[in-house]
Amino acid sequence: MCGTLVGIILRNSFNDHGADVYPIVEKNDLAAKVYRYVIKAPQIVKKARAGQFVILRLHEEGERIPITLADWDAVQGTITLYVQAVGKTTTMMSMMKAGDSLMDVVGPFGVPSHVEPGKTFVAIGGGFGIAAIHPIVRAHKLIGNKTISIIGSRSKDLLLMEDEMRAISDEVRIATDDGSYGTKGFVTTILKSMLEQREPVDVVLAIGPVVMMKAVADLTRPLGVQTLVSLNPIMMDGTGMCGACRVVVGNKMKFACVDGPEFDAHAVDFELLMARQKMYSPQEKISFDIFEKICEAQEHRETAAW
Repeated sequence: MCGTLVGIILRNSFNDHGADVYPIVEKNDLAAKVYRYVIKAPQIVKKARAGQFVILRLHEEGERIPITLADWDAVQGTITLYVQAVGKTTTMMSMMKAGDSLMDVVGPFGVPSHVEPGKTFVAIGGGFGIAAIHPIVRAHKLIGNKTISIIGSRSKDLLLMEDEMRAISDEVRIATDDGSYGTKGFVTTILKSMLEQREPVDVVLAIGPVVMMKAVADLTRPLGVQTLVSLNPIMMDGTGMCGACRVVVGNKMKFACVDGPEFDAHAVDFELLMARQKMYSPQEKISFDIFEKICEAQEHRETAAW
C-alpha cells in the first residue's frame, strides 16, 4: 500500500528519539490481514505471565494499542504477538517487516490468569482470540489440569494456531462457520453439545468477539459453570488513570487494564461494553480514510518518478 511512507514516518521518529528500541525479529503473514510478530523485549519477558498484555506504539505520534501476549521466549528474550490489520495503526504495522523496530512496547499489564490445579479447563478462542488463550491453556496444562481447547473461525483457511494449541491441549475441538473444517457452526455449538451431554467442565474461559463471549456466558449461566472472559475495550495508558477501559461488572465500575483483563462472564454488562466499543468508530474511520488518501498520493508520486 504505502510502505515507503510508513518507513519515512518510522525513520524520522527514531532519528529524533533513538533507534532499534524494540526490533521485530520475525514476521509471518497468516490468515487474511493477520500477522505474527516476534519482538525483542527482554525486560517484558522477565515479568510475563499468562493472561497479560502489552501496549505498543509504532512511532512518536502514534496511538497506543493493547495486544495480548500470545507467547514469549525466556532464552531469546522475545515476545510473540498476533495483530490483525483493521485500522490505521494496525495497517501501518502490517507494512513493517523483520528488521524494523517499534518505538514503544510497554508492559506486561493486567492481572495474570488465576490457575488452580485439579480442574477440567475449557478454553474457547474465537478467531483472533485463539492467540490470547494459548498461554493460559499452557499454564493450566503445566500444573496438570485437563485442558480442552475449542477454537473456531469463519473457514479453515482463517484458523490460527491449530498445531500450537494441539501441543498444549488434551483435546482440541474445531468449529468453522462454513463447515470447511471440524464442526459446522460456532464455537458455542461445540460448547452447547458438551454441556447438554454433561461432560465434566469446571472452568470455562472465552476470548474473542464480544458477541461470542456473551453467547458463552448465556450458555453456562443457567448451569452455574464458572466462566471467565478476557476483555479488550478501548484503552490508553494501561494504569487505570485515563478511565477509557472502564467496564461494568456486577454493577460496579472496573478498569480492564488493572482490574482485568479477565472478569466473571456472568457479571459483565455486555450491552454496555458493545456500545462503548463503538464510541469512536466515526473518528477511527476518518483517520483511516485520511491515511489511505495520503498513501494513494504517495503511490502516485512514486509511479510518476518512475
